[in-house]
Amino acid sequence: MGDYDTMPVPDDNAAVTETPVSPPPQQRDELEDQKKRFEELNDRYLRLAADFDNYRKRIARDHEAQAQHANERFAVDILEIADNLDRALKADEDHLRIGVEQIRELLTGILARHSITSIDAFKTSFDPALHEAVAHIPSEEREGIVVDVVSPGYRMHNKVIRYAKVAVSKGKQSLDEMNI
Repeated sequence: MGDYDTMPVPDDNAAVTETPVSPPPQQRDELEDQKKRFEELNDRYLRLAADFDNYRKRIARDHEAQAQHANERFAVDILEIADNLDRALKADEDHLRIGVEQIRELLTGILARHSITSIDAFKTSFDPALHEAVAHIPSEEREGIVVDVVSPGYRMHNKVIRYAKVAVSKGKQSLDEMNI
């Protein structure tokens, strides 16, 4: 029974070493082709990503330059008004009103060239999309009608850029109550 208790230990030199199995030549060629294809695609991807980033930066610069150019044109037009105001201030009082009226016409023309138009608010129904109510006063007009324009509103390309500040009628009944 003693023979079964001990197991023979193999000698270190007797151990079998495994050698790596290399793929057949056809698979090796396919693997090399796939590696080359991967490197080409990765290179194309990196170039495309860099091109897109450059494009995005160029478009941002172009938009900024376009906005600055538009602001410059508007500033030059406004400077024309400033020059005319200076001339009007130097004029005698008889011609002052005429000069200011001409400057107002010039300003209206410049605003129109830049697609800026005033919002007609007087005697219209109050519209919160166009008007900002700064007062609610009794009047002969029916309730909700704009009875005074404190500050005109303006649109640019059909977008409201400044709401008209208006006084809105409370209606006739409020006027009658105040007289009692």
